[in-house]
Amino acid sequence: MAERRRLSLGQVGERAERRDSAEAARAWTISPKRAEALKLQARDRRRNPTDAQKVLWERLKDKQCGFTFNREVVMGSAIVDFACKTRWLVVETGGEGDVDGTLATLSDRKLTDVGVRVLRFSDDQVLADTGAVVKAIKDELQKPFERPRIEARR
Repeated sequence: MAERRRLSLGQVGERAERRDSAEAARAWTISPKRAEALKLQARDRRRNPTDAQKVLWERLKDKQCGFTFNREVVMGSAIVDFACKTRWLVVETGGEGDVDGTLATLSDRKLTDVGVRVLRFSDDQVLADTGAVVKAIKDELQKPFERPRIEARR
């Protein structure tokens, strides 16, 4: 039986190196020490979610939106709140302050450079109107999108 290939955002670093865009490759290349630190930080975030993350996770888990989501996923040098790997979609909460907003913008740019779609909601939005947030996520999941093309190096 032929081996089945899986599309995974966890391997984006390998794919980014093969792309022509040197900037995209740099955005995903991290040291093993940094990768281990991010893994531990993601584990801690999964164990201690914010109130908004708890509420949103209750609506995203178990394929309630039709697709599988994972919590606190390490993607390159960032940890994203929720990731739907099959649809190349990331959902982020928080990031309202000046410093948080700047970091969120940088993180979003790195993700979009490699073809990941990012939806960002404030904690207040999630807590006040969870239904509207989930509807926006479902709408984005249904939109057609192009998976990033991987260019072979010459």
